Amino acid sequence: MMDGPTLETLDWVVIAIYFAALVGIVWWSSKKQDTTADYFLAGRNVGWFVIGASLFASNIGSEHVVGLAGQGAVSGMAMAHYELHAWLMVMLAWVFVPFYYRTGVYTVPEFLELRFGATTRWIMSIVSLIAYVFTKVSVTVYAGAIVFATLLPTTFGSPEAAFWIGAFSTVIVTGVYTVFGGLRAVLFTDTAQAVILLVGSVCITVIGLNQLGGWGELQRLAAENSEAFALWRPIDDPNFPWLGIVIGSPLVGIWYWCTDQYIVQRTLSAKNLRNARRGALWGGVLKVWPVFIFIIPGLIGWALHQKGLIEIPMKMVNGESVINGDTVFPTLVTTLLPAGLRGLVVAGILAALMSSLSSLFNSSASLFTVDIYEKLRPGRSEKHLVNVGRIATLVVVAAGLAWIPVMAKISGGGLYLYLQSVQGYLAPPITAVFLLGLSWKRINGQGAVTGLLIGFGLGLIKTFVQTSYGTGKNETPTMLAWLGDFNFLYFSSVLFAICVVIIVAVSLMTAKPDYEKIAGLTFGSGSEADRAEMRASWSGVDLFLTALVLGLVLGVYAYFSFWLG
Repeated sequence: MMDGPTLETLDWVVIAIYFAALVGIVWWSSKKQDTTADYFLAGRNVGWFVIGASLFASNIGSEHVVGLAGQGAVSGMAMAHYELHAWLMVMLAWVFVPFYYRTGVYTVPEFLELRFGATTRWIMSIVSLIAYVFTKVSVTVYAGAIVFATLLPTTFGSPEAAFWIGAFSTVIVTGVYTVFGGLRAVLFTDTAQAVILLVGSVCITVIGLNQLGGWGELQRLAAENSEAFALWRPIDDPNFPWLGIVIGSPLVGIWYWCTDQYIVQRTLSAKNLRNARRGALWGGVLKVWPVFIFIIPGLIGWALHQKGLIEIPMKMVNGESVINGDTVFPTLVTTLLPAGLRGLVVAGILAALMSSLSSLFNSSASLFTVDIYEKLRPGRSEKHLVNVGRIATLVVVAAGLAWIPVMAKISGGGLYLYLQSVQGYLAPPITAVFLLGLSWKRINGQGAVTGLLIGFGLGLIKTFVQTSYGTGKNETPTMLAWLGDFNFLYFSSVLFAICVVIIVAVSLMTAKPDYEKIAGLTFGSGSEADRAEMRASWSGVDLFLTALVLGLVLGVYAYFSFWLG
């Protein structure tokens, strides 16, 4: 069995070089931050390559590095479906981006106001801000803290001390460079971080397979546990039933990739519509690779543990000792990689954490400043609004820090599974409103508001019931226990259907919207100039990238659907 060495001098040198480069990028980015367009959208002058890399790096945070590898070790390929949502970035590029970019909005809630009225903007902004702090920020920070505790267990005296120092230091450092650099700093650091993350994770995969004995050995061991590690699961599987994956997971994906400010903000920073679309497509190409650089390393870690080549920490779940999936990736780093390369990968993990946090901080500041503060205090100067955005960033940083002690208690079935289940209750109302609103001009503001409020209320009820009722918790009354155990993917599907019915019914029972006011905000209602701009914004390169994304997704599905025989 291999012992896991601590970080050596060369590792610290590599990490120091990375942070020095980061400081240089932030200093350069902070020189021009005079207007809200500069601060929140990087001056609307960003190219497609940077946008795509930022989409990838923002999505692949520490909860991905830690959580996906952990799920790979515990549940095999089940979570690959979420990474294969790369096809939804094709939808973002061709369906949603033209609407967002043509209207010139700063935020997604601002677009909702144009389509449905001010109330929908308020609801979306407030719900998004709350969700960012209590799901994304907190989960990302917690995952990064676990990495520190595993990689540097004695550097600060104990794993517990490493956990808290890691959590606080990364949040504070990331908050500082987001406050000063704005979205331009976020985008360009994201690009560098995406490269580091890819290189480091590929090294883990290659070295791990070599230690294990090759791909064939991994396949053989996984095949012996095919029920636990297969891509497709039975329809009654408690976590990943195939029907729930097919119907429920895309509903979450459409919300995340096509309507969430956290993601969409990158495309809004493009210099023109062509770069916005192409950036989304390039991000889709990159999105497929986490299957190979995070999930597969998790499987490799499990296999190495089974063969006694490494030792992954265990934890007790329902009285049974099982692998602590959230420690798999950092354990692979400390046990497999040589000095220097180990430091590069640690820098990559820090990059993932900081990338996600910086994106979250900047998106939160945008939502608060543009959608809330500017509505309450209209007519303020551009410089004043930029300063408000910086203060809002600091508030989100503080809220994220305050929530860490609570997140320390939420690691149940794995961070990534927890995050997906919570998002599964948030996404359906938003997805329903956007899909109906873009496709049918008869949908009005009353229908959208009613659907959002009832949908969020039902999702909140499910979240609270799930925490207290179900198998191994309170099992009476039986109705609440059943609701607590009801699979999150199936619940997402049912919630979406309920929201669709409510939105359509209320819209038909109330007055038609003013079709002139929403011209260009639904399919088929744009002007001839809009259609001409759309035709001029794409070329063969965009078609090639679209085919490449779809081909990669279909290829991965075709192989891993049958890889265990």
